[in-house]
Amino acid sequence: MGESSPLDPHPTSACIVDPMSFSVGQVARLAGITVRTLHHYDEIGLLTPGERTHAGYRRYTDADLVRLQQILLYRELGFPLEEIAVILDEPHTDELTHLRRQHELLTRRAQDLGKVINAVERLIDAHTLGIALTPEERFEIFGDFRPEDHDAEVDRRWGHTSQYAESRRRVASYTKADWLQLKAEAAALNDDLVAAYKAGLPADGEHAMDLAERHRGHITRWFYDCTPHIHRCLGDLYVDDPRFTATFDALAPGLAPYLRQAIHANARRHTPH
Repeated sequence: MGESSPLDPHPTSACIVDPMSFSVGQVARLAGITVRTLHHYDEIGLLTPGERTHAGYRRYTDADLVRLQQILLYRELGFPLEEIAVILDEPHTDELTHLRRQHELLTRRAQDLGKVINAVERLIDAHTLGIALTPEERFEIFGDFRPEDHDAEVDRRWGHTSQYAESRRRVASYTKADWLQLKAEAAALNDDLVAAYKAGLPADGEHAMDLAERHRGHITRWFYDCTPHIHRCLGDLYVDDPRFTATFDALAPGLAPYLRQAIHANARRHTPH
């Protein structure tokens, strides 16, 4: 017996076509894949359309579309077609089970991608900040401190100033040797400030004011022209911002207000009356 004709009063089930089913072209457009891919899935038994027309054309039912969605999700997760077939044909495994499994796998991938995205963003920030160092050099110089973490705040607070632009221009050209020299000079200055503070030298005395002037000169040399007025504002910031205070207090508790007093005294010394 051949295939049933449309006039056959007892047509085979293969020829009973649901008017709501989809052609291979329609499914390809819906899923964003090629007709050739659907043909391949059919040939390997991964996705056999639930219906065929009398002429043999593939027709996909709602259930077929659900299975195709599962196939594409697993493909997106990196599973080979052979493994997908085994997973989908597991007994007693329904659509919800697959969705939960895929949600877990996608969540893991999102977490992994989040780490990659964060790493790329840090590199973008570093390039934007203009620190031209390798990751190894950056760690050697800054340790766990990452200047780019504070770049957004710095840009918001001082991005409109000429000093900010000058600082960005300068640091963009600094080599590893420059950063190491800058770091060494800052460390030596901090040591001298701590020594003066612990020795009980007055903050408005000559020696403390000279150290404050060294501090201002350090900023001017490496970053921007730090006027006495700007330096005085920085001194206030060292006390008003708990993060700066904590940094100085880690060297010696109470160092932040001591340096502020020395900066203010030095500013008065350099400000014409």
